[in-house]
Amino acid sequence: MKKEERASISIMKIICISIILVLISGIGVMAVNTKLNDVKIILQNGYEMTALTSKTKVSEILEENNIILEENQKTIPDIQDEIVAGESIKIIDKSYQEVQIAKISEEGVQTSLDQLLENYAPITEKIIVEQETIPYETVTKNTTEASEGTNNKVLQQGEDGLKEITYKVKYQNEVEIEKILLSEVIVKEPVNKIVQVQKKETSRASTLPRTAGNTASTGGATYKITAYCPCAKCCGKATGRTASGTRATAGRTVAASSQFSFGTKLNIGGHTYTVEDRGGAIRGNKIDIYVNSHSEALRWGVRYLPVNVVN
Repeated sequence: MKKEERASISIMKIICISIILVLISGIGVMAVNTKLNDVKIILQNGYEMTALTSKTKVSEILEENNIILEENQKTIPDIQDEIVAGESIKIIDKSYQEVQIAKISEEGVQTSLDQLLENYAPITEKIIVEQETIPYETVTKNTTEASEGTNNKVLQQGEDGLKEITYKVKYQNEVEIEKILLSEVIVKEPVNKIVQVQKKETSRASTLPRTAGNTASTGGATYKITAYCPCAKCCGKATGRTASGTRATAGRTVAASSQFSFGTKLNIGGHTYTVEDRGGAIRGNKIDIYVNSHSEALRWGVRYLPVNVVN
C-alpha cells in the first residue's frame, strides 16, 4: 500500500507541474501577442507621466489612467484620435472662443459656424490722429474816449487754433467698439478777436435798470458770457435738471449768480433768457448760456455783451 500511495503522489505532482507549465506558456504567448506601447501623458500643469498601455485611442488611454478632462480642457491629439508608441498626449486649455462655441452648441442654438465666428471675431487696434479746431475768444476793450455814435471797432481779427488728438481705437468686424484718448498736442494757438466798444458811464445802482413793459432796458453793463451744455464735462453730471428744478432748454436757460433770482428775464445781446440755473464758477459779472451740445459751447467761446433785466 505504501508503494502504491507513493506512486499516486508522484503522478499528482507530475500533473500539477504540467498544468503550471501550460499556464506559464499561455501567459507568455498572450504577452507576445499583446503589443504594449509606451505613451507619455503631459498634464496641463506641466507634470509628465509615462503609461504602458495596449490601447491606441486617446480617450481609452486617459480612462485607463483615471484621467478626466474638465470642460475647458482638450487634448493634442484630439480625444478621438489614435496614437502609436512613442507619441505624447498633451492636455491644454481650450481657447475662449472654443469654450463659448461649445456652450452655445450644447444649448441647442441653431446657428452657423460663420455666425459663431463673427460673434467672436478678433479685435484689432489702430492709433488714430485727429485734428480739432480750437475756437478763438472775443475780447472786448471798453473806451470812454470815443465820441457818441462811434461804431465798435475790431482791433484784431480772431483766428481759430488747431490741436492734434491721438486715440487708440479698437475694432471688431470693422466696427469701432472702444476709443481711448492717448494725448493732445496744440499745433497752433488760437488768436483772440479784440473789439473796442464805447463804454457808457453808469452807476452801480443803475447797472440793470428796470423798465415797464416787456422791453429790455438800455445802458446795461457788459457781462462775460460763456456757454455750457448738459455733458458731464460742463456740469459734472448729466441729469438735464437746473438748480431751480426746471429742465434746461437751449435758447431760454441761463446760469447766473445769486444777484439774479430764479425766473428773472435777461436781455443778452438782443435775446431774452430766463435765469434758471446756478454754477460754482458763476460769480459777479459772468453768465452761462445753456446750449444743446459741447461743440456749440466751444463755438460760442467767450463773449462780452450788454445785459439788461426785462420786466
